[in-house]
Amino acid sequence: MKFLVDAHLPLHLAYRLQDAGYDTIHTHDLPLENRTPDGAINQISVDEKRIVITKDADFVNSFMIARRPYKLLLVSTGNIKNSELEPLFLQNIEQIVEAFATYDFIEIDRTLIIFHT
Repeated sequence: MKFLVDAHLPLHLAYRLQDAGYDTIHTHDLPLENRTPDGAINQISVDEKRIVITKDADFVNSFMIARRPYKLLLVSTGNIKNSELEPLFLQNIEQIVEAFATYDFIEIDRTLIIFHT
Protein backbone atom coordinates (compact mmCIF):
# COMPACT_ATOMS: atom_id res chain seq x y z
CA MET A 1 0.00 0.00 0.00
CA LYS A 2 1.35 3.39 -1.04
CA PHE A 3 0.36 6.71 0.48
CA LEU A 4 0.90 10.39 -0.25
CA VAL A 5 0.28 12.61 2.78
CA ASP A 6 -0.89 16.12 1.93
CA ALA A 7 0.60 19.34 3.33
CA HIS A 8 -2.31 19.90 5.74
CA LEU A 9 -1.16 16.88 7.73
CA PRO A 10 2.07 16.56 9.70
CA LEU A 11 5.23 15.18 8.17
CA HIS A 12 5.52 13.02 11.27
CA LEU A 13 2.36 11.11 10.19
CA ALA A 14 4.20 10.03 7.04
CA TYR A 15 7.11 8.83 9.18
CA ARG A 16 4.75 6.82 11.39
CA LEU A 17 3.20 5.15 8.34
CA GLN A 18 6.68 4.38 7.02
CA ASP A 19 7.60 2.87 10.40
CA ALA A 20 4.48 0.69 10.11
CA GLY A 21 5.81 -0.65 6.80
CA TYR A 22 3.88 1.45 4.27
CA ASP A 23 5.47 3.15 1.26
CA THR A 24 4.62 6.73 2.23
CA ILE A 25 5.71 10.13 1.01
CA HIS A 26 4.67 13.58 2.19
CA THR A 27 4.22 16.59 -0.06
CA HIS A 28 7.30 17.96 1.71
CA ASP A 29 9.26 15.24 -0.16
CA LEU A 30 8.15 16.52 -3.58
CA PRO A 31 10.18 19.03 -5.65
CA LEU A 32 7.78 21.89 -4.86
CA GLU A 33 7.35 20.58 -1.31
CA ASN A 34 4.18 21.77 0.40
CA ARG A 35 3.52 24.22 -2.45
CA THR A 36 2.79 21.33 -4.84
CA PRO A 37 -0.52 22.06 -6.60
CA ASP A 38 -3.43 19.68 -6.11
CA GLY A 39 -3.37 18.75 -9.79
CA ALA A 40 0.25 17.60 -9.51
CA ILE A 41 -0.57 15.63 -6.36
CA ASN A 42 -3.45 13.96 -8.20
CA GLN A 43 -1.16 13.07 -11.13
CA ILE A 44 1.48 11.56 -8.83
CA SER A 45 -1.28 9.63 -7.07
CA VAL A 46 -2.56 8.18 -10.34
CA ASP A 47 0.89 7.52 -11.83
CA GLU A 48 2.23 5.81 -8.69
CA LYS A 49 -1.09 4.37 -7.43
CA ARG A 50 -0.74 6.28 -4.17
CA ILE A 51 -3.65 6.92 -1.83
CA VAL A 52 -3.85 10.61 -0.97
CA ILE A 53 -4.34 11.30 2.73
CA THR A 54 -5.71 14.80 3.21
CA LYS A 55 -7.94 17.17 5.14
CA ASP A 56 -8.54 19.23 1.98
CA ALA A 57 -12.13 19.02 0.66
CA ASP A 58 -10.88 20.07 -2.80
CA PHE A 59 -9.61 16.52 -3.23
CA VAL A 60 -13.11 15.21 -2.51
CA ASN A 61 -14.45 17.41 -5.29
CA SER A 62 -11.82 16.29 -7.80
CA PHE A 63 -12.36 12.67 -6.82
CA MET A 64 -16.14 12.90 -7.25
CA ILE A 65 -15.87 14.74 -10.57
CA ALA A 66 -12.79 13.24 -12.23
CA ARG A 67 -11.96 10.17 -10.07
CA ARG A 68 -8.65 11.80 -9.13
CA PRO A 69 -6.69 11.11 -6.99
CA TYR A 70 -6.24 7.37 -7.48
CA LYS A 71 -7.79 6.71 -4.06
CA LEU A 72 -8.62 9.07 -1.23
CA LEU A 73 -8.47 8.99 2.56
CA LEU A 74 -10.15 12.10 3.94
CA VAL A 75 -9.28 13.08 7.51
CA SER A 76 -12.31 14.90 8.90
CA THR A 77 -11.30 15.22 12.53
CA GLY A 78 -11.29 19.00 12.58
CA ASN A 79 -8.43 20.46 14.56
CA ILE A 80 -6.63 17.62 16.26
CA LYS A 81 -3.33 17.41 18.06
CA ASN A 82 -0.63 15.35 16.39
CA SER A 83 -0.41 13.33 19.58
CA GLU A 84 -4.05 12.30 18.98
CA LEU A 85 -3.87 11.96 15.18
CA GLU A 86 -1.03 9.47 15.00
CA PRO A 87 -2.58 6.90 17.39
CA LEU A 88 -5.91 7.29 15.56
CA PHE A 89 -4.18 6.27 12.33
CA LEU A 90 -2.10 3.49 13.80
CA GLN A 91 -5.10 1.96 15.58
CA ASN A 92 -7.15 1.94 12.37
CA ILE A 93 -4.61 1.53 9.57
CA GLU A 94 -5.09 -2.20 9.09
CA GLN A 95 -8.85 -1.81 8.71
CA ILE A 96 -8.34 1.12 6.35
CA VAL A 97 -5.84 -0.80 4.21
CA GLU A 98 -8.19 -3.79 4.00
CA ALA A 99 -11.09 -1.51 3.05
CA PHE A 100 -9.14 0.03 0.18
CA ALA A 101 -9.38 -3.35 -1.54
CA THR A 102 -13.09 -2.59 -1.92
CA TYR A 103 -13.48 1.19 -1.61
CA ASP A 104 -11.72 4.06 -3.37
CA PHE A 105 -12.83 6.79 -0.96
CA ILE A 106 -12.66 6.42 2.81
CA GLU A 107 -13.14 9.02 5.49
CA ILE A 108 -11.90 8.91 9.06
CA ASP A 109 -13.01 11.09 11.93
CA ARG A 110 -12.34 10.85 15.65
CA THR A 111 -14.73 7.92 16.16
CA LEU A 112 -15.71 6.45 12.81
CA ILE A 113 -14.36 5.12 9.55
CA ILE A 114 -16.80 5.90 6.73
CA PHE A 115 -16.68 3.92 3.51
CA HIS A 116 -17.98 5.91 0.53
CA THR A 117 -19.32 4.13 -2.53
